[in-house]
Amino acid sequence: MVLLDLALQGLSVFGFILFLVLWLMHFMSIIYVRLHLHKKRSEVKQPFGQLAGVSLLKPLKGVDPNLISNLETFFTLDYPKYEILLCIQDQDDPAVDVCKKLLGKYPNVDARLFIGGKKVGINPKINNLMPGYEGAKYGLVWICDSGIRVKPDSLTDMTNQMTEKVGLVHGLPYVADRQGFAATLEQVYFGTSHPRSYISANVTGIKCVTGMSCLMRKDVLDQAGGLVAFAQYIAEDYFMAKAIADRGWKFSMATQVAMQNSGSYSIGQFQSRMIRWTKLRINMLPGTVLEPVSECFLASLIIGWAAHYVFRWDMMVFFMCHCLAWFISDYIQLTGVQGGPLCFSKLDFAVAWFIRESMAVQIFLSALWDPTISWRTGRYRLRCGGTAEEILDV
Repeated sequence: MVLLDLALQGLSVFGFILFLVLWLMHFMSIIYVRLHLHKKRSEVKQPFGQLAGVSLLKPLKGVDPNLISNLETFFTLDYPKYEILLCIQDQDDPAVDVCKKLLGKYPNVDARLFIGGKKVGINPKINNLMPGYEGAKYGLVWICDSGIRVKPDSLTDMTNQMTEKVGLVHGLPYVADRQGFAATLEQVYFGTSHPRSYISANVTGIKCVTGMSCLMRKDVLDQAGGLVAFAQYIAEDYFMAKAIADRGWKFSMATQVAMQNSGSYSIGQFQSRMIRWTKLRINMLPGTVLEPVSECFLASLIIGWAAHYVFRWDMMVFFMCHCLAWFISDYIQLTGVQGGPLCFSKLDFAVAWFIRESMAVQIFLSALWDPTISWRTGRYRLRCGGTAEEILDV
């Protein structure tokens, strides 16, 4: 009986600590978004003509309806000195024709096409990028996924954040306005749950970076062994960021978001992507096993039980009120990340928010169930520490 009482008291203390931590994350991310994102800087940190040269590494595989329009935004950047290094693994990939069309349309843009890749490890993205990385001529490298689109001043924004002590500049992942409920679901996730964790981690000094859009110092990467040193990992972005941080460099976040604009999307694709990301986090960071308690419904149950145990408040009333407060906070967060009017109604938001929150625990359990992932054209078995081995079909 004494042990049970101690366990219940411990759980109630955990509930109150959870309440404080989660709401601190809410407030930090909301305030950061309002103060930092989508802000035009009145001061120019560097004269435009003196901005550092940048080598853009673009990994490409396959074609979707938005690929050519996304790629074209990089050919029209307003930046004095940069090169575009288009990297494609297979000669027969339809993305080759898309690239050749853009190279012909913009002959004055310094752009090159690399076909064939270079096998240096199990990570297909690294293998694809190796020839481009080895041919890069500038001191800053910008690795940016194929589904990202940019504004004319996006690169200027990123290089202005690359101050003397900064070794990596990254963009907060978000999603462009697109049609359909699957697009709304993605936009709600990347405007609520994801930035809450992403921003609060970076504000508190935890290095949290996704590789969708990262500007890095090439000499620092070379000190860590170059891209080849990260080819043994599937989550190469995490380990590149760690290598840069371990060498004493700081990180900075761009004021513009990393705008994902893939032309191929569905609820199933979103779910598979979330499961894959969760599997990677579980294998890299054991603390990921606590992630479910940071989700709205489970957190509200735990905190509601703690309030009932200590104050004798009605648990279900508290649960509903807490979920409502979370819902309102997430809507405020989303509108801040969007930086303008949303393309869907409040009812659409409510439905997408409820479905996304309901999926959270199921996604986590699915990730625990199977340690293998499918990515691009391969299947991989994850190991503790973040390394992986490719599963070859016999």
